[in-house]
Amino acid sequence: MSEHQCEGWLEGYLLTGRHGLLNSYEAFVHIIDSMFNQHAKWLKVTSGLAWRRRIASLNYLLASHVWRQDHNGFTHQDPGFIDHVVNKKAEIVRVYLPPDANCLLSTMDHCLRSKHYVNVIVAGKHPAPQWLTMEQAILHCTKGLGIWEWASSDKDSEPDVVMAAAGDVPTLEILAAISILREKVPGLKIRMINIVDLMKLQPQSEHPHGLSDADFDMLFTKTKPVIFAYHGYPWLIHRLTYRRTNHKNLHVRGYKEEGTITTPFDMTVLNEMDRFHLVMDVIDRLPQLQEKNAYLKQEMQDALIRHRAYIDSEGMDMPEVLNWMWE
Repeated sequence: MSEHQCEGWLEGYLLTGRHGLLNSYEAFVHIIDSMFNQHAKWLKVTSGLAWRRRIASLNYLLASHVWRQDHNGFTHQDPGFIDHVVNKKAEIVRVYLPPDANCLLSTMDHCLRSKHYVNVIVAGKHPAPQWLTMEQAILHCTKGLGIWEWASSDKDSEPDVVMAAAGDVPTLEILAAISILREKVPGLKIRMINIVDLMKLQPQSEHPHGLSDADFDMLFTKTKPVIFAYHGYPWLIHRLTYRRTNHKNLHVRGYKEEGTITTPFDMTVLNEMDRFHLVMDVIDRLPQLQEKNAYLKQEMQDALIRHRAYIDSEGMDMPEVLNWMWE
C-alpha cells in the first residue's frame, strides 16, 4: 500500500531500460500525484534531446475503481486521477478505459510496447460481461473509439440519439438502457459509441490522438442529443469536447461525489448514471418522445423506487439487474 515507494522503484526500473507497471486503487493513486508530475515533465524535456534514448512508458493500471467499492465505501471512491493526468502535455499522456477483458488485453499489449509516455488504464477487477471477441477488441482499441453496430439501430439512416460510453460500468449501463429503449420504443434510431482512448475526444490541434472535427461530427452528429455515460467526473468530458460542433447537445452522466458502502448498481443510481436515468434522459431530450412516453418514464421512476426498497430489504441488487444480459 506504499504507492510512493512503488512509484520510485518503477521510475528507477524504467531508467534501466526495462518495462514495468504500477497497479493501484484508483482513489489512492493520488498519493503519487507530484511524482507523476515530475516524471511527465522529465519525459517532455528529454523527448526533445536527440542524445537521450527513449525509455519504456510509465504504465498505471487502476483496477479497484470508483464503481466497485461496495465494501470500502466513500473513502475509496475517487476517479479524479484522470483529471490530473490530462493537464500534462498531450504528447506525453494517454488515458484508456477498456470496456471488457479483451479490450484490456489489447490495451495493455499496446501500452507495454510503447515508449516515453505515461499511460493510465482504468479497469475493474470484478467479473463483468465480455462484449467483443479478441479480433473485434483489437480493431476497436486500435481505432480508440467506434460505433458498436450490434448495439445500434441507425445503420443507413440518421440517428435520433447517440448513446456513448467510456469505461466498463458506464458501458454496461448504456447497453442496458439501450435494451430497454429497443423493447419499449422499437422505432427509435440509436447509435451506440464506445470510447477506449479518452484523448480521441479532443481536437487534433490539442492532442495527437484527437479526432478531426469532420470525423467527430460524423460520429456524434452536429444536431442530435448525445447521452454520454462516463467513468469519472462528468465535467472532464465537457472540457475535452467544448470546441466541438455539437457540444451544446452533449449530456454527460458520471461520478458526482455521491457514494457510500452500498451495492454496485446503487452506486450508479446515487450518481444518476444507471440505466433507468439514462432512459429518462433520452425521453427528456427527444421532443417526439416526451408526449408519447409518459408511461415509460413513470415505469423508470417506479423501477428506481423498487430498487431502493429491494436493497434496503435484501442488501443486494434486484435480480433483473444482477441477471441482466444483452439479447
